[in-house]
Amino acid sequence: KELGGLKQLTFILLQFQRCQCPTHSHTYSQAPGLSPSGKTTDYAFEMAVSNIRYGAGVTKEVGMDLQNMGAKNVCLMTDKNLSQLPPVQAVMDSLVKNGIHFQVYDNVRVEPTDTSFKEAIEFTQKGAFDAYVAVGGGSTMDTCKAANLYASSPHSDFLDYVNAPIGKGKPVSVPLKPLIAVPTTTGTGSETTGVAIFDYEHLKVKTGIASRAIKPTLGLIDPLHTLHMPERLVANSGFDVLCHALESYTALPYHMRSPCPSNPMMRPAYQGSNPISDLWAVHALRIVAKYMKRAVRNPDDLEARSHMHLASAFAGIGFGNAGVHLCHGMSYPISGLVKTYKAKDYNVDHPLVPHGLSVVLTSPAVFTFTAHMFPERHLETAEILGGDIRTARTQDAGPVLADTLRKFLFDLDVDDGLAAVGYTKADIPALVKGTLPQERVTKLAPRPQSEEDLSALFEASMKLY
Repeated sequence: KELGGLKQLTFILLQFQRCQCPTHSHTYSQAPGLSPSGKTTDYAFEMAVSNIRYGAGVTKEVGMDLQNMGAKNVCLMTDKNLSQLPPVQAVMDSLVKNGIHFQVYDNVRVEPTDTSFKEAIEFTQKGAFDAYVAVGGGSTMDTCKAANLYASSPHSDFLDYVNAPIGKGKPVSVPLKPLIAVPTTTGTGSETTGVAIFDYEHLKVKTGIASRAIKPTLGLIDPLHTLHMPERLVANSGFDVLCHALESYTALPYHMRSPCPSNPMMRPAYQGSNPISDLWAVHALRIVAKYMKRAVRNPDDLEARSHMHLASAFAGIGFGNAGVHLCHGMSYPISGLVKTYKAKDYNVDHPLVPHGLSVVLTSPAVFTFTAHMFPERHLETAEILGGDIRTARTQDAGPVLADTLRKFLFDLDVDDGLAAVGYTKADIPALVKGTLPQERVTKLAPRPQSEEDLSALFEASMKLY
C-alpha cells in the first residue's frame, strides 16, 4: 500500500514539475490519449448542474412550475421545525393557489441516516407521486433525492446505489420524477448537485449516493428564506461553502484522476478540479470572504445573507463536478461518531455535530498537509480570505492558509478543535477507520495519505487555537 502511494506521489510530482501553465500550477491542456487500453487517467470532464432560479420571493412560482410540468400528485418534503415556518407556508400557498394536489412528509431527520432515508422512501413508494418539492437544508434535499430515486426504482436494494465500498455503487439508469429544491440554508449547495449524504448506522460512518441522475430538476433560491436562520446555523452552513470552494479548487486535477472510465456513464460526478469548477469555487470564496461574517452577525442583513445564498449555489456547481477531498472525508466520522455534543441553535433531540462544523474543524491541518502540492493555489485562497502573502514563499503556503483559516474561525466563535466537541486522542483510531471508506473523496486530495497521515491530521485538529 505504501509502495503504491509512493508511485502515485511520484507521478503527481512529475506532473507538477512539467507544468508550465500560468494558472497556479494546474494544466488542463494535455493531449487526450484516447487509447482505450493505454489510458490510465481521465482525459475529459463534464459539467452537470440543476437549473437555477434566483430572486427574493421566487418561491411563489413553484406552483406554476409544477402546473407547467403537468404534476398531479406532489410530495412536499421538509422537517418538523421548518414545517411551521414561512418558507414551507410560502410553498404550500403557491401549490394551493395553482390547484396542485400534494401530501406533506415532514419527518426528515437533520443529518439523515439510512433509517430515516428508508422511512422517507417507504412513504414515497406508497404515495405514487409524479413530482417532488424539497424545502429545507441539505438534509431535506438529500432525503428527497434518495426518496425519488428508490421510488423510481422500487425493486432495487437500498445498497445498490450507495457509494462503494459500503454499497455497490451501481450507475442510475432509471428515469426519475421532477424534483424542485427550495434551499433554506446558505451552505450545502445540494440544490445544484447529484449527491445525497447520510449516516450509515451499522458502521457509524457517513456515506452517500452520487449520480448526476438524482440532481434536482430546478433549484429555487429565495434569499428571503435565509432571514429565518439562527446565528450558528448561518455560521456552520457558511463553513460548508468555505470548504466546498477550498477543497474543489485544490483537488487533484481531473486529468490526473484514475481510472479512465470505459464508458461515459462510469465517469464519476466528482471528477477533480477543472477550469469551469475553478471559476465557481474562486467566486464563491470571494463572496464568503466579503459577506459571511456580516451574514452571521446580523440576522437582518438581507444583502449579506442573499450573497451567501448565492455563494452556496456557486460552490455547489463547483464541487458538484470537481468534488471535495480530505476535510469532507474526515468530517463524516466526526459527525457519525458524535457522543454527547449538541450544537447551539439546532432544535434536535439527538447529539449533533453539524456538517459544516465537522468539515471546517480539520481545515487548518488539512491544508497544511495538502499545500505541498500546488502551493500557488493555497496561497491564492489565503489571500482571498484576507491573508498577507506578500512575503510568503511557496513552502509557506500551508502554514499561511492554516493561520488565515484559524483567524477566520476564531472571529466567528468556532469551537476550539475536535476536543471541544467531545473527542480525545483515544478516539483517533476510530476516526481514521471511519475515514478509510470515504475513498470517493479522499482520493481526490492532491496529496496521497496513509493511515498514519490521517492519524496525524486528526491529532493536529484536536485544538485549533
